[in-house]
Amino acid sequence: MNKNNIIEEVTFLITKPLELIGLELIDVEFKKEGANYFLRIYIDKEGGVGIDDCTTASRAIEPILDEKDPIKPAYMLEVSSPGLDRIIKNEKDFIKYAGRLVDIKLYKAVNGKKNYQGELIKKENDIVEIKVEDEIKSFNLKDVATIRLAITF
Repeated sequence: MNKNNIIEEVTFLITKPLELIGLELIDVEFKKEGANYFLRIYIDKEGGVGIDDCTTASRAIEPILDEKDPIKPAYMLEVSSPGLDRIIKNEKDFIKYAGRLVDIKLYKAVNGKKNYQGELIKKENDIVEIKVEDEIKSFNLKDVATIRLAITF
């Protein structure tokens, strides 16, 4: 099973069980780092998640993953919050974080730049718009590597 199929299967298996305990599945990652494989589950809830939520989530999904066994190599399960600089991926995120400062990283430079920071205006179809100073910049999602909430101090 390839990486995308694993992510899709794990997402299918754990979304409902997490919802039943009041948690939202934000993202699933499956990566090989060195000799080890990692399955990273990112969760959230209204008001944010703490270590107890991560423990509860881990205990809820471990038996499901063990029973269905969607991943053949041995792996480490990690459950955490998406963090302050969370990735914005789905429609719900684009609506929720409209008006917030975001960092956009492109696959290829546009006008000599690969990184942009601005206020998230909207995502419509496959185009995301941000306001950089007084100018609206539009990016096709196929050209965007990541969109993250910006951390400001």
